[in-house]
Amino acid sequence: MRIRSNVIVSTFLVASALAAAGALSYAAPPAGNSGAADAPRPAPEFQGIDTWLNSKPLALEQLRGKVVLVDFWTYTCINCLNHLPSIQSWHERYKDQGLVVVGVHTPEFPYEKSTSNVQSAINRLHIKHAVAQDNSYATWKAYSNSYWPAVYLIDKQGRIVYSHFGEGSYGATEKKIQQLLAEQPAVGS
Repeated sequence: MRIRSNVIVSTFLVASALAAAGALSYAAPPAGNSGAADAPRPAPEFQGIDTWLNSKPLALEQLRGKVVLVDFWTYTCINCLNHLPSIQSWHERYKDQGLVVVGVHTPEFPYEKSTSNVQSAINRLHIKHAVAQDNSYATWKAYSNSYWPAVYLIDKQGRIVYSHFGEGSYGATEKKIQQLLAEQPAVGS
């Protein structure tokens, strides 16, 4: 019986280690990955959105002249939940100054595709900013995103100029938001 116990425990430990390594390699962003984009690039339009919650459908073209924060998240991701208070704070603090926050809910698990589950989470978490439900991963893929949470800042000209993956860098992100809000839109924008 002792051998069988050891085999079961060993198998469990190996499986746990492999599962953790797999999850970490997929969900954990590389270190030192926040800051200015290598070169500003046009932000992809929201694509394949199943449902818009807390807002009418939004299009980046209509948001030119505003600063847009795109937050890829899902309601069962602990890292997303840990960074959500900062997202909510920025929305409240800067919405009247021209910041538009869009949470792109991209499910990790099948049950996260349910609109009623997402709406319940929005209510429970007191989310007031726009939420786009991206069950098909179309917007996720358009941004070449790989992480939850992931924040992209889009300037008034519609270009991605900053990104951060994972928790942290809240001060740097807020400083960039303030900088982008202070910039004058380019002539012809």
